[in-house]
Amino acid sequence: MPQSKSPSAVFLQFAKWPEAGRVKTRLMPELGPVGALEAHVRLTLAVLDNLCATGYPVEFWWDRPRDDRPGEAAAIIEELHGAGLVEGVQEGSTLGQRMHLALSQSLGSYDRALVVGSDCPSVDPDYARNAVACLKDYDVVLGPSDDGGYVLIGASKVAEGMLDNIAWGTPDVLAQTCERLDASGLSYFLLEPRWDVDEPEDWARFLRTC
Repeated sequence: MPQSKSPSAVFLQFAKWPEAGRVKTRLMPELGPVGALEAHVRLTLAVLDNLCATGYPVEFWWDRPRDDRPGEAAAIIEELHGAGLVEGVQEGSTLGQRMHLALSQSLGSYDRALVVGSDCPSVDPDYARNAVACLKDYDVVLGPSDDGGYVLIGASKVAEGMLDNIAWGTPDVLAQTCERLDASGLSYFLLEPRWDVDEPEDWARFLRTC
């Protein structure tokens, strides 16, 4: 997965550490814990391939520190090491805090930073590059998802509170985020909607695209 280094933007892939029974839990009734784990790893690698194909630097941000990592991650680790990617650890008690901190930290080194979840294989390279381009004219870019959330958030500027008090995992996530951005005085742009993989029908959709 070759990538060219650019100082202008960086993609941050957020991922849960792969552990059976903890990841893709809504797929477990159909796939079982091991099958859901395998789905998680496959999705994670698909997103990683897409982001690396953009030509921008990619960093991989785990949800756990190194001393708290049971489970099976060999396939992912091999890809990360093979591509020479930087690994980070998400910090914060809510998803909003974790994304805000990651974006803020990355904007210290890059003009633009974008977070993509590891269950969002619909974020193809062209879509991701378009998101970067939009940040030339807007403070924040969002890629809406079909379920009311978003598959991507990018920023060229952040503000305290911009991702606070959001009901994560509900259909109100996108609308609440837009309200917070308005209240923070940040301009934003909404890309075309995409889909992520939460339910069995989403997994079947992903398999049809492979």
